[in-house]
Amino acid sequence: MISIVVPAHNESSVIARTLSQWVGKPGSDELRVVVVCNGCTDDTANIARRFGPTIKVVESDTARKTHALNLGDQAANIFPRIYADADIVIAVDAILALARRLNEGDVLAVAPTADINLAGCSWLVRKYFGIRSRLPSSREGIGGSGVYALSEAGRTRFGQFPDITADDTYVRLQFRREERETLPHVRSTVFAPRTLLQLVAVRTRAYRGTFELARRFPELRANKGAGNNRMLVTLFKEPRIWPGLLIYCWVNIAARCIATRGGRRGDHLWQRDETSRVALPDSIK
Repeated sequence: MISIVVPAHNESSVIARTLSQWVGKPGSDELRVVVVCNGCTDDTANIARRFGPTIKVVESDTARKTHALNLGDQAANIFPRIYADADIVIAVDAILALARRLNEGDVLAVAPTADINLAGCSWLVRKYFGIRSRLPSSREGIGGSGVYALSEAGRTRFGQFPDITADDTYVRLQFRREERETLPHVRSTVFAPRTLLQLVAVRTRAYRGTFELARRFPELRANKGAGNNRMLVTLFKEPRIWPGLLIYCWVNIAARCIATRGGRRGDHLWQRDETSRVALPDSIK
């Protein structure tokens, strides 16, 4: 058996897309899914309940992802345990593959490799992700694929999820490089922001989360993965991709500058891209 915890805040436009991958499919009887609707003011909970008894719905008035993850842990008592964002797509076969890898026992945390869906995205956003796909960070699934899986031993590395922004990075840094793995043959689909401004907003939130972890948990830096800087320097030797490199660098510099300004605590905890949650016309899907 495998448990899946899905924190969901006002995800009525996408939650059915996610859950439909796990209900009524071969192997879905192995899954026990907990959807934690936190601070929802829409129909997320009712939509989730329509999928039947396979889906357990927990509701909370507190709109905070880490709080939802903790509630999900309380409701889920099975390992391996998958934590999945409500707006991604991952098939049952992929979830079973993550569980099988954990059951081998030599790693404690695994994740799929992200396929970035760029449907409806602007040219600028496409250029950004074209560069990102060539960097080491794009191959780090815990924090990039919207999904990560922990064995029972892996989950004992930390207690409750702390009140932080970057829960996935926090989890990744609990493990040494040899204790975590991104599986190249297992895929999840992540939907990119469609506009450059939304991309900057998402990257700003990511930087805020990174800065927060460095400030509150500096000891975790020892488990940090490979950086992107060396590869970026190498890519600048290819003039044909300079436009994409300039866009990539501008987005991250702008986001970093905005993030360093700070802000009221909590004002960015659910700052997220809304453009990828809007259905596309059939002509551009």
